[in-house]
Amino acid sequence: MRLHNTKYKVSIALLTCVLVLGTATLLYAASGEGSLSPAKLKDFGWRVMNFAALMIILIKFLKQPLVNALAARKQGIADQFEGLNERRAEVEKNYQKCEEKLSLIDQEVTRIIENAKAQGETEKARIIEDASRAAEDIKRKAEMSIQFELSESRQRLQTEIAEEAARMAEALIKQNLQESDQNKIVEDYLDKVGALQ
Repeated sequence: MRLHNTKYKVSIALLTCVLVLGTATLLYAASGEGSLSPAKLKDFGWRVMNFAALMIILIKFLKQPLVNALAARKQGIADQFEGLNERRAEVEKNYQKCEEKLSLIDQEVTRIIENAKAQGETEKARIIEDASRAAEDIKRKAEMSIQFELSESRQRLQTEIAEEAARMAEALIKQNLQESDQNKIVEDYLDKVGALQ
């Protein structure tokens, strides 16, 4: 059917060419003297026959290569279209793989962030615990230092009080006392000093 359709189109094209050429020749011949002479008609006939013979030869010898070239071109286009469809399917498949990988990457990023947060919380708790322990140690050392200083201060104060009491007692004894009173005061003083220690 397709070959018959091609022959029909070629025949129409050939007939159209003959009519156009014939009309142009008649117009050309008529413009010369106003009428067609037998010589001009004979020349026109030969020209039409030459043209028709040329067209038949061209159609006879060029028809098959032209049909083959057009069929090859059509097949090439079909092959190229099929290749493009295959390439498109491959690209869509690769796109789907990339989408899946991106989805997995998003999940991995979320997992990494959650792990980092958990590690951060653990580290935070450890730092707070270490800081609390260090603060307790500092507090305990400060209390021990305060207790030591208080103990030292008490002992110094007791020593100073004892020394001052001894000086005052000595001054009083030197001023007012007699020997019997002096012995009694010394004994009382020694009792008091002994009680303070």
